[in-house]
Amino acid sequence: MRIMGLDFGSKTIGVAVSDALFWTAQGVKTIRRSNEEIEELRKLIQEYEVAEIVIGYPKNMNGTLGPRCALTDEFVERLRAEFGLPVELWDERLSTVAAQRTLLEADMSRSKRKQVIDKMAAVFILQGYLDRRHAKRNIPD
Repeated sequence: MRIMGLDFGSKTIGVAVSDALFWTAQGVKTIRRSNEEIEELRKLIQEYEVAEIVIGYPKNMNGTLGPRCALTDEFVERLRAEFGLPVELWDERLSTVAAQRTLLEADMSRSKRKQVIDKMAAVFILQGYLDRRHAKRNIPD
C-alpha cells in the first residue's frame, strides 16, 4: 500500500506516490485536466495500490482560504466519492516555490521545468506529509 500526493491546479494535476514504507515520495506524472483525469487517477491508484490520498490545499500566505480552496474542496469530495479512500488536505504554501528552486538549482531549462513543476510540487506536498507522519509517531508519550 502507498500514499498518493496530488498538486491540483487549474490546468494540470501533479502526481507523486510514496514508497511502500511511507518514507519517500517519488514523482509519477503530470495529468492534464480533462474529462479523463479521474480515469487516469484510477489507473494510478490501482497500479500503485494507493490506500490514501494527500492533496495540496492552496491557502493564502496569511492563512486565509482563497477561491482555489473552494475548487480544491469540490475536487476532494469527488475523489472521496469516486475512490472511497481517505483524502487529507496538506497546506501547500510555498511547495511550488520550493519545487521551482530545486529545479533551478539542478540547472534545468525553463521548458523542462515547465513540464515537471507540478509533479515536483506533488513530491514536496507528499514528502511534507510523510515527514510529519513519521515525526508524530516518534514523539514520546
